[in-house]
Amino acid sequence: MAIKPINILLVEDNEGDIVLLMEAFGDDKIVNKIDIARDGAEAIDLLNGLADTNSEGLPDLILLDINLPKKNGYEVISSIRNNPLLGEIPVIILTTSSSEMEIIKAKNLEAYCYIIKPSEIAEYVKVVRKIEEFWLLTLELQKLKRNGKG
Repeated sequence: MAIKPINILLVEDNEGDIVLLMEAFGDDKIVNKIDIARDGAEAIDLLNGLADTNSEGLPDLILLDINLPKKNGYEVISSIRNNPLLGEIPVIILTTSSSEMEIIKAKNLEAYCYIIKPSEIAEYVKVVRKIEEFWLLTLELQKLKRNGKG
């Protein structure tokens, strides 16, 4: 099965983490486009704008930090889940917090996955590969089911 290139929205305020993730996705042939929102309010505005125009540019996957300026990641995911045009987009939490309470809160808001950010580029590459291997294949299977092919 050929995997269609996907669009990712990265919601991250730390420039170092943005650079590490962009490098990790750099050699990737699956990811078509990565948009970046540097705070929660910007992410919500971008997503709502795309949903309002029924844009083909909606992300296939959202990588979301929790600790963001303006609106935190929980506010972002709540906004996503409350919008019928956005609610089905998988959201992966990618954050520094390993707090059990944070993990439970993310699960309750229907985050697909909670990943604690690695500190080394080699570890970021491993995380990106795991996202590719599991989540992107899962996304492709979900698309096939929605189109009546699965």
